[in-house]
Amino acid sequence: MSAAAPRPRVGILISGRGSNMVSLAEAARADGFPAEVALVLSNVPGAGGLDRAEALGIATATVDHRAFKGDREAFERAMDEVLRLNQIDLVLLAGFMRIMTPWFVRRWEGRMINIHPSLLPLFKGTHTHRQALEAGVTEHGCSVHYVVPELDAGPVIKQAKVPVLPGDDEDTLAARVLVQEHLLYPLALAEVASGRAALVDGTIVRR
Repeated sequence: MSAAAPRPRVGILISGRGSNMVSLAEAARADGFPAEVALVLSNVPGAGGLDRAEALGIATATVDHRAFKGDREAFERAMDEVLRLNQIDLVLLAGFMRIMTPWFVRRWEGRMINIHPSLLPLFKGTHTHRQALEAGVTEHGCSVHYVVPELDAGPVIKQAKVPVLPGDDEDTLAARVLVQEHLLYPLALAEVASGRAALVDGTIVRR
């Protein structure tokens, strides 16, 4: 009997506390999960998520973007080197507060996904909960999508919805969405890692 194929190695990019990272790492521990969280990389030295990753037994690394004095591509090439040294197959953005250059997006095309706190294509960019409240929508939520050069414009893999309730403010709405993020991201990773939701010629092919 031939040995089982190795699971894809996932590198998670963070800038802060890493709550989505933790949900991904815990999901990946389950028997049969089709990916392994192998590295957590931060652009912020001392980010809280690094300690949380180490407590989970995951390798960590830091590439401080400030050391590159605004040269975004040089910063990304340094990150890419760390990812390659750790034999990373898939890159997941989880609260990573840097916009990628086209060079990095092309380098990881079809192998990089992001979670965004809105029902894309609605409310791209930042302050999505404020945008939702100001727009008066009755539903809000989160989306996992492939990363493409245009911000928050990649094909959506999975979404989760929450109601917008009377009296909601940004904090209460954000908290409700975050619960769904923690559930949604591992499900989307499983689809990508298993090949069930592949990016082909700019669209998602379901298998």
